[in-house]
Amino acid sequence: MKLRIEGNALRLRLTQKEVACLHDRGFVECVIRFGPGRALSYSVARLPEAAEVSVNYDGDSIRVVLPCSVATAWAESSQVTVEGPRNSGVQILVEKDFQCLHKPAKRDPDAYPHPLAV
Repeated sequence: MKLRIEGNALRLRLTQKEVACLHDRGFVECVIRFGPGRALSYSVARLPEAAEVSVNYDGDSIRVVLPCSVATAWAESSQVTVEGPRNSGVQILVEKDFQCLHKPAKRDPDAYPHPLAV
């Protein structure tokens, strides 16, 4: 899973395996370690009680929450992006990760085939 933070926008890009994990298990997480005892985790979870796409930041953890119906529809379709509500303070985007057009596909084999690739 790729994490991008720019200004007040948070973007997570998931590979095919990560989308499948979210669909099947309801949760996918990554951790970046900065040294002994220092790490930042970021995750996406689908929760039945979630009313809308949201993000929580607690200590060393960023967690994006998707309603089950939204996560399922996204995972089972060609839909690329799930976007959080515009009034949430932080712009939230959860996207399917595509293979780069300018790099060999073998470098990112689990990414989705890019729709503009020849």
